[in-house]
Amino acid sequence: MKKLSILCLVLLAGLLLWGQEAQAQARRRPVRLMSYNVGAFGKELEDSAPMIARMILELGAETVSLNELDSCNRRHDIDQAQHLADELNSVPASRARKSRWQGHFGRAMAYAGGAYGCGIVSRARILDRFHIALPKGAGSEPRVCVVIETPRYVYASCHLDHVGEAARLEQARVLTRELQQRYGKSRKPVFLAGDFNDTPESALLRQLSRDWTLLSPLEMSYSAKDPHVCIDYVFVLHNGASVAVVGGAVPTEFATGDVRVASDHLPVYVDVVF
Repeated sequence: MKKLSILCLVLLAGLLLWGQEAQAQARRRPVRLMSYNVGAFGKELEDSAPMIARMILELGAETVSLNELDSCNRRHDIDQAQHLADELNSVPASRARKSRWQGHFGRAMAYAGGAYGCGIVSRARILDRFHIALPKGAGSEPRVCVVIETPRYVYASCHLDHVGEAARLEQARVLTRELQQRYGKSRKPVFLAGDFNDTPESALLRQLSRDWTLLSPLEMSYSAKDPHVCIDYVFVLHNGASVAVVGGAVPTEFATGDVRVASDHLPVYVDVVF
């Protein structure tokens, strides 16, 4: 009986060590985070969501920031974030996974009897979701920052003003303040991704650098057919969470789709370990 008890204790200790090692290995595996201005899936195709879903799976992204989405309006009578999640879940390569893709849409403004804004799709479990209304620039559209929290990280998606620098600076101040208030003392990394409508040498990027570290490569992301400007990025908040970049790119070729017609932007991704 005593030998059996000792054996049970040894087995239990082994299982605990195995579980800890499995968790450590999971933390060491890179997570691929992606940003994509998808142009309401309708820049050149009637619905580019199926193609973009295949491209996301080809890249192996876990969470994707989405800009320029419709929700239940006369232009598109569906929630496009959920539509992309459904397309991702319908692909056989995705159905083989245990985790299912989820979509989250955040309304920036009323549009055509419905809404228009930003969103996120993720196959990580979403613990919380919300959005931050951003101040409207003069002569421009209202903007929004969409946020999800997963067990390991927070991911925010934004699309800043395309008309004026002053509006972009104020929008960045608002979203930074809100995310710092919520997660400034969190042990989870907080990522911010999207179309910032400004270049690497701009006042906006200098302002963001006070509170955020740029993770994505400075490669041209617009336009998809003639890439000549870098305006799409992924950042991480200065909240003490340790994050290392182990890869990243602005891909221009896919086996599963034509990135030149899927949208007018190119996708951006980073591989991070934390």
